[in-house]
Amino acid sequence: MAKLIDNHAHSRCLNSFGTSPNVSIIGASGGIGAALTHVICREIPNATVHAYSRRLLTEIPDNATSSTIDLEDEKSIAEAASRAFRETGHLDAVFVATGLLHDGEAIQPEKSWRAINAFSLEQAFRINTVGPALIAKHFLPLMKRDGKSIFACLSARVGSIGDNQLGGWYAYRSSKAALNMIIKTLSIELQRSNSNAICVGLHPGTVDTNLSKPFQGNVRHREIFTPYNAANMLLSVVDNLTTADSGKIFSWDGSVIPY
Repeated sequence: MAKLIDNHAHSRCLNSFGTSPNVSIIGASGGIGAALTHVICREIPNATVHAYSRRLLTEIPDNATSSTIDLEDEKSIAEAASRAFRETGHLDAVFVATGLLHDGEAIQPEKSWRAINAFSLEQAFRINTVGPALIAKHFLPLMKRDGKSIFACLSARVGSIGDNQLGGWYAYRSSKAALNMIIKTLSIELQRSNSNAICVGLHPGTVDTNLSKPFQGNVRHREIFTPYNAANMLLSVVDNLTTADSGKIFSWDGSVIPY
């Protein structure tokens, strides 16, 4: 039986971003995205949080607003960025909490190269790589310039080329590896245009969400985080980052994951 980890001990999140940060969370209907939304709203009452998902959310904190976004539609992404800037001005933090590992029978992680197919590869890249890249295109220009700001995407340890010891999962691994390259490349250009901004990837560990449920039995050490615990740990990591960390991929415990 896997052990579900939920450590409620934490301090106020995002201390290094001031007392009233403007935050956009893309993928706020997912397990980690929803937890990020609720934790930030609870811990920072003066924060302004934009919660984006495919459909409007009905249960969100009072200091959050729900809005729609479609990762596969650049016009939708551009409109979402425009709304965020129009309502609050420059952003302190953007979290891209989206990802695709499986989708019913149509898309499943490949156990062998014999299972590779074009549809799964293309869809994984659309959601895990192209979507976050287009979000960066439209949201990075909105990042605050007169202090620390961060653009963070959920990545995955299995997207590490250097850490790949097991093989398999071709579409997910390769799309997350491509995302890591996007993050690294964005960080270089971002440093030239906004020297206070940070761009990173975040690995949340194995979290008790719909994405991981079919595979929780194979988790090393059999430890699985609740979404709220994962959110608190990731926010703690983000709080301690500096511009010297931009372009890197960080695990939930603050360690750097190799590309």
